[in-house]
Amino acid sequence: MIPTLQRLVHAGHVFIYGDSRGRRGCAFHPRVMLALLIIGGTLVYHWFGTTTYQNEFTGREQKLALATPQEEIALGLQSAPQMIREMGGLSRDPAARAKVDAVGARLIASTAAKQTTYQFKFHLLADARTVNAFALPGGQIFITEALFRRFKSEDQLAGVLGHEMGHVVGRHSNEQMANSRLWSGLAQGIGVLTSDGYNNTGAHIAHMVAQYKVMKFSRDDELESDALGVRFMLQAGYNPEALIGVMEILAEASGGSSGSDFMSSHPSPDNRIEKIREAIARERK
Repeated sequence: MIPTLQRLVHAGHVFIYGDSRGRRGCAFHPRVMLALLIIGGTLVYHWFGTTTYQNEFTGREQKLALATPQEEIALGLQSAPQMIREMGGLSRDPAARAKVDAVGARLIASTAAKQTTYQFKFHLLADARTVNAFALPGGQIFITEALFRRFKSEDQLAGVLGHEMGHVVGRHSNEQMANSRLWSGLAQGIGVLTSDGYNNTGAHIAHMVAQYKVMKFSRDDELESDALGVRFMLQAGYNPEALIGVMEILAEASGGSSGSDFMSSHPSPDNRIEKIREAIARERK
């Protein structure tokens, strides 16, 4: 015969109960159970639903959302046309486009990037207002005319393209997808766990922490790509100090702002210059 439950006493997140014979036990609050399921499921999926990869360019072990370079290539090729449309199409200057292609080709031919399966392609975008360069997974690399027109040398162009190549071979976008999924899931679980039904302070804090973690990974990726860009420039015969000039261009374009790196997806140009100098010294040894 099942004992009759005499009472439920709520103590924090656990219900303490006793039966008519004085035995005691516990049962989790449904909200706690839901939170633990979310957190546990997120951790299990991050462990078993990602691919562990030892990156030959950086030496780091990574957790990747996409298992193969072919998947990254497909994603990049699928996304490239939309990115080109959003940035005003390709540059109408054939000589400038040819320059970008030539410098990119020299970087690929002179470095270990040539041995990868990535389909590198360099695009000069018509956007004359946005100072930017970026890479999609798999090798699609973009630079705006607004940034290109500010360069004072071919070496500076090589620095930017080498940096973006670093993002590709570093598999940063792929790793970011896995990290974003991990921290978003953990934040959701912690938010459920800390909610009392009246306010969402705990959830807001959890999401802020998750956002900070993801942005920290992004800042680390930028510094790692700077270091790879220095390596590629040296291997291709370019002057890596030109990348310092690029940082000065970026600082000028941002109005000279050099605020804290906290909650910023990119390190400040001043911090990047220091790390670039260290990378140059290290690569020249």
